[in-house]
Amino acid sequence: MQRAVDEALPKLERWGRLRERVTIKVMPDHKSLEDAVRQHGLDWLRAWSRYDDMFVQAPATWGLAGATQPQINELLLHELTHSLMYQLASDRLGWSRKQIPLWFREGMASFTAEQSYRWVTLEEIARHLERVPESDPVQKPERLYRVDSNLVYGVAHYAFSFLVGRYGEDAVRALLSEMKGGKDFPEAFESAIGLTAEAFTRDFTRYVRWRGFRSGRALPRITAPQN
Repeated sequence: MQRAVDEALPKLERWGRLRERVTIKVMPDHKSLEDAVRQHGLDWLRAWSRYDDMFVQAPATWGLAGATQPQINELLLHELTHSLMYQLASDRLGWSRKQIPLWFREGMASFTAEQSYRWVTLEEIARHLERVPESDPVQKPERLYRVDSNLVYGVAHYAFSFLVGRYGEDAVRALLSEMKGGKDFPEAFESAIGLTAEAFTRDFTRYVRWRGFRSGRALPRITAPQN
């Protein structure tokens, strides 16, 4: 576990540095992890992070053969990105009330850990939106999170990648700084990015529906909300 932490810390510095020590608690099995974080029925869950602590299912219990060191490294980087995000955006008392949406939370963690290979492709997301046109896995992922986590995490990864591709990593750091200054996510996003979070996610959804990714570039930047 220490080796994974050592590998992760330099990669986290693209966003900033941890302000508080993060305590890592290794749980003996999956049930213990679910009980500790009060999340049940998520067989795929291996860890859960908060502002300054992290619960990790013992790597030896990740399947019949346990986990490899690269798998542990990847998981720890993903989870430490969550803690870093919360610490850069708030303090210990306010981080959970910042209204940070799942697409941003999981997208930033997956992007930092380079986990796109784990999730559905943009083409598969586009096909999902065609099959289920009323679905909104960006802004309303709650039900899908339990029944199709692969889709939700994929959407989060690509939405965050779309954000970085269009506005750059400095904009993400500015967004976190705006939250640290007292704003909640919706207000901070509009201040740092220049449009509402809802307008951004609608644009990302259009980009996927219209398969803009086939051109190999993001759509032109939007400077005002669109309906």
